[in-house]
Amino acid sequence: MNSVLRRVPVVLASAALLASCGDSDESPKKPTFQPSSVVTTPRAPNARGFLDRRGLIHAHSVYSHDACDGEPRDPTTDAINAPCLDDFRRGVCQTKHDFVMLTDHGESFSRTEFPDVLLYDSSRGDTLIERGGGPVANWLACPDQEPALVLAGTENKTMPVGLEGHVAPTEAERDAVYGQKTPEAIQKAQAQGAVTLLQHTEDWTVDELSTLPIDGFEMFNLHANTFLAFGAVLELAGKLTQPELVPHSDLVMLPIVSEDEAYLSRWGSVLARGVKRVGTMGTDCHRNTFPGLLPDGERIDSYRRMMIWFSNHLLVQPSADGGFDDRGLKDALRAGRLYGVFEFLGYPDGFDFFAKSGGTTHEMGAELKLSDGVMLTAKAPKVLGVSSADKQPEIRTVIWRAKDGGWDEVASGTDTASLDVDQPGAYRVEVRMKPWHLERHLSSYAELAKKEVVWIYANPIYVR
Repeated sequence: MNSVLRRVPVVLASAALLASCGDSDESPKKPTFQPSSVVTTPRAPNARGFLDRRGLIHAHSVYSHDACDGEPRDPTTDAINAPCLDDFRRGVCQTKHDFVMLTDHGESFSRTEFPDVLLYDSSRGDTLIERGGGPVANWLACPDQEPALVLAGTENKTMPVGLEGHVAPTEAERDAVYGQKTPEAIQKAQAQGAVTLLQHTEDWTVDELSTLPIDGFEMFNLHANTFLAFGAVLELAGKLTQPELVPHSDLVMLPIVSEDEAYLSRWGSVLARGVKRVGTMGTDCHRNTFPGLLPDGERIDSYRRMMIWFSNHLLVQPSADGGFDDRGLKDALRAGRLYGVFEFLGYPDGFDFFAKSGGTTHEMGAELKLSDGVMLTAKAPKVLGVSSADKQPEIRTVIWRAKDGGWDEVASGTDTASLDVDQPGAYRVEVRMKPWHLERHLSSYAELAKKEVVWIYANPIYVR
């Protein structure tokens, strides 16, 4: 499907963002929660020593031909679109992501060399990570805060992320690899350090997702999901002339995001076959459709607006200095230590999903033996920024087991869900929410505060 057409629903929905409501009175007797007011990731290691780092997986920069209103490069000079690149960098910093795994399209990506594909700019204070005599990742500098780590990747026939170099020396040879979905092409990307993913899960069969030598695929994709709620998108667009009826600008996703049966059924079917695949959440931002400004002076489809809605959290093994690098991120991704959060609902504090088996605690992605005894535990987080004066969200934690065609709910709890596993399978966790804390920000959509929605998708633990 044409990439611009994929974004039409996003544009229409974003056009409804004309008002930001909320009580400015900071009295403790009045509600204080403001959407997107707390952007944070715990900096200290968790109880088992892993760093929780949040970021984007599936994002398009000036090195995608269809980004930046279809003009990522000057048609005469071939120079990159500097204002669009500025918007990308600003969005990454404003949303305080720890990392971005780029997925630029092949036409522009193949003919661009490292470190340009890493968005490296020494004049802005960026710092390269180099190995083997060349650049492999870029610490993108952010004013007055920690930098974000940018990794290169491409969305073509497949979606390898974290490439440490191109797969071949010439553009034609690169296109021949990036433009195929064969096992041989996938393995060539892996030889360059990539984690090999598949994008737009709705476009792949269960057989392909199960048998190709990939590391994982998307458990959610923003643009695919918006087509499921086209009626809601049109309703929002129809309220443009009455901005007092639309939600707070950072809550526009609430009427639109839904649970995608095409993704959930394939995900369950694949894992029920006994294979291991990491699931990711794809933002798929391009900034390519609607340049109009909202009252805050920011374009409707700016990178920040697209980046703020959800992110992927990776549990990363710290390096010797206590930090992390591109290899740590990719190791965590391959291992399946990932949970995705719809952060427009609120930022989580305290989520945990682990297994105890054989006297040892194991993380998401672990493969355990039923005969050793396996106890699963999932702990729901709190919503950062919600005070005692705010309406409290209703939170429910659910454990699911994969089956052919989807998932079976096998345990749940209001705070903690646990399961003494009695049969093999892939077990994942959802944290679900009735977002009562958002009610006063929803205007004519206040009824949505009583609807249970998914807040967190966590990757499975596998019991063999």
